Amino acid sequence: MRNLLLKTKPLLRLSRFAAVTFCATLALGASAFDLTDTAATRHRLADYKGQWVVLNFWATWCVPCIQEIPEIAAFQKEHPRVVVIGVAVDAADAAKVKQFARKVGHNYALVLSDDAVEKQLGEPRALPTTRIYDPSGKVVYDRPGRVTRKSLEDATSKAPPAKA
Repeated sequence: MRNLLLKTKPLLRLSRFAAVTFCATLALGASAFDLTDTAATRHRLADYKGQWVVLNFWATWCVPCIQEIPEIAAFQKEHPRVVVIGVAVDAADAAKVKQFARKVGHNYALVLSDDAVEKQLGEPRALPTTRIYDPSGKVVYDRPGRVTRKSLEDATSKAPPAKA
């Protein structure tokens, strides 16, 4: 029995370490991101501490996505202190997506999704999906469905949580 314990104890420690590391990675990956948009601007959640951040997942073939883009653009124009980033999930043809985005009024940062982006942000359950981070970097809104300028204003006008 003692021999068995000696052999399994290191394995138990290793498995606990792996579990803790995995959970920590999930926690970090679920909220932190480091993205580069089509204008070669880097967007890191850590750099936006103190600001609201809106991520909107969309696709060129998604009618509700196309309908909400002018609303998001109007919100971004009226709220320049809020960081707004659009994530195009159908980015196989980058030139086509960028042209389409301009045509429908997408005037905010545009990130073309790929494996690296999906690894950081996860794959949205449905399109469109909007994720909002409060000024402390915590996800406070992550829902599929259309958003409006008003719904974005309501979501980002809440007072940030008190610092502990």
